[in-house]
Amino acid sequence: MAGLVLDGSNPDVSLLYDINGLAKDAPSWFDRAMEFTGEYGIMIALVLLVLCAWWSVRRAGSAEDSVTGVAGLLWAPLAAGVALLVNIPIRGFVERPRPFVDHKGLEVLVTGKTDYSFVSDHATMAMAIGVGVFIVHRKLGLAALGLALLEGFSRVYLGVHYPTDVIGGFALGTAVTLLLTPLALALLTPLVSAVARSSRLAPLVRSKSAREADRGSAGGGAGAGAGTGGGAGALGGGTRPLGIPEPRPDDNNLAA
Repeated sequence: MAGLVLDGSNPDVSLLYDINGLAKDAPSWFDRAMEFTGEYGIMIALVLLVLCAWWSVRRAGSAEDSVTGVAGLLWAPLAAGVALLVNIPIRGFVERPRPFVDHKGLEVLVTGKTDYSFVSDHATMAMAIGVGVFIVHRKLGLAALGLALLEGFSRVYLGVHYPTDVIGGFALGTAVTLLLTPLALALLTPLVSAVARSSRLAPLVRSKSAREADRGSAGGGAGAGAGTGGGAGALGGGTRPLGIPEPRPDDNNLAA
């Protein structure tokens, strides 16, 4: 399959010329900015959004929420890597040349692209991370999805991808992230739970202030149990500040 579209009358090619044509009319400094943004800037911004989401889920909700959130955020970049691996045989099967190989007059702002065009690696990675963040944190996820769309636009603007390369990347990144999320969380959640119970590594999952609040809640619950004659107060305090996944202080029938 040498290519998906070669005819200039095809809407895919027409849209390519329309978007890439903007680069011809833009000042040179803007094109240089778009080159950096499309190649590196948006991916750096997505990494920063993942870190912001991680900082947020460490401090909000319950300890269980933090564990699930951190596991989900770990999956976001891993999903991008898995999607890139899936794209390797796809590119080899489709064998679609870069648009500037078959179409003259394009303003190619990024040189040295000699591999196949379908699907776009950048669009795939950006959307995989965007969807992964959205699963965990809706507000930051919307920002991440917006950056992913901007990444796709920039790849066409730079003259290195057809619009359908970008759409295919969006579809691939979304499919890999969503379809493998249940398996990924089943594998990552126990690992993150173990980290959360470690005295040294716990801050990676739950902030200090949140853990202190967890201890206060656990201590209050234990005190209430002791006041009613339950005798669970001996289990309260800071012995299980995270409350995952071990028994709670007032579960007398489960205490060893």
